[in-house]
Amino acid sequence: MSNARFGRGQKAMALVPLAVLSAAWTASIAGVGASTASADTQPELRLPDGSTVPTQAIKAPASVSTSGGVAPGVHGDPGTVVATASTSGIPAAALAAYQRAETVINSADKSCHLSWQLIAAIGRVESDHGRTNGNSLDADGVAQPGIYGPALDGTDGTTRIADTDAGQYDDDAKFDRAIGPMQFIPSTWSVVGVDADGDGQRNPQDIDDAALATAVYLCSGDDDLSSAAGQHSAVYRYNHSTSYVDLVLSIMNAYLQGEFTSVPNGTTSAGYLVPAEHQPAEHGPKKHHHTSHAHGQQNGGSGPSSTPAEQPSEQPTTPAAPGTGGGTGGTGGGGVQVPTPSVPPLPSTSIPPVDDLLTHAQAVVQCTLDGFVDNILRDDDPFDQCVYDYTHN
Repeated sequence: MSNARFGRGQKAMALVPLAVLSAAWTASIAGVGASTASADTQPELRLPDGSTVPTQAIKAPASVSTSGGVAPGVHGDPGTVVATASTSGIPAAALAAYQRAETVINSADKSCHLSWQLIAAIGRVESDHGRTNGNSLDADGVAQPGIYGPALDGTDGTTRIADTDAGQYDDDAKFDRAIGPMQFIPSTWSVVGVDADGDGQRNPQDIDDAALATAVYLCSGDDDLSSAAGQHSAVYRYNHSTSYVDLVLSIMNAYLQGEFTSVPNGTTSAGYLVPAEHQPAEHGPKKHHHTSHAHGQQNGGSGPSSTPAEQPSEQPTTPAAPGTGGGTGGTGGGGVQVPTPSVPPLPSTSIPPVDDLLTHAQAVVQCTLDGFVDNILRDDDPFDQCVYDYTHN
């Protein structure tokens, strides 16, 4: 049988079922579909931890650019960042966090119409999805060892912002520092910080909390973020820089066109997978993702042990891709070979078309983890053969 072609747009669409299942899990947390309370309680504005979306647009910036740079997650030519949107990859925990943030915020504020691709574009620009300055996301989606910007003391092109949090978030009791994967200024985090995953903490280093906080910030006020004008206005409030806005919206459009791939948590910005035993030790209490959310939430609920978007295993294994003789794994620092992780089987939905699409999505993720790169110009593309083998064996 001839091998079908799988373009980048199709690969992005293959991840849609994963987003749908992740959204279904999130809806149970956000209380979507629950009975409506009286009008004066405004349940539609309420977030999972009981906080609400500000009705007035937040004017204070969430992050600030430094002289000579757009944002900490951007190195070199910004145009290259847009051109390589698909090859830099989005860690599975970050992708799931962005998708859940979209579902929750649009349920809380039905007039916002925020896309996860816009949240992801900000995550890319601010910290390369939690991987700037030697960081990587651990199994719980927390940046390790932690992302801290330079002291905002007015030198070296920085904005001068005296300490506002007594060093609680940024470990600096003299000046503020931007914190976490979305690089929030502590004073702004104190306004929009939210416990997105029910672990009892509002942690700016946690991609779940940070992504939803970004959504809260962008949806404050009455901008319609499905429009170009609304997107420009909201992102400019986030960071008062026209070049920042242009770059974020360009990356958002690339993601909307399917120019992205999902990679395992622990993958560095260079594309290497950090083995669990070499990842930095976690600080603070251990967070358990997607278990029973019983930490005083007003909209309770529980989810499965993991969402489909987080299926890539965190424990390295070395599966042999059918018809390839085995995966190659990347090479880390010092020439250490990193084994290729495998994707666990997806649950059946008992709906054949959906199961077929999920199987194809799993094959695309697995072949990407196996080290194959799609070449749409080749008729005998090894990536397509790998996908075919996984879906037909």
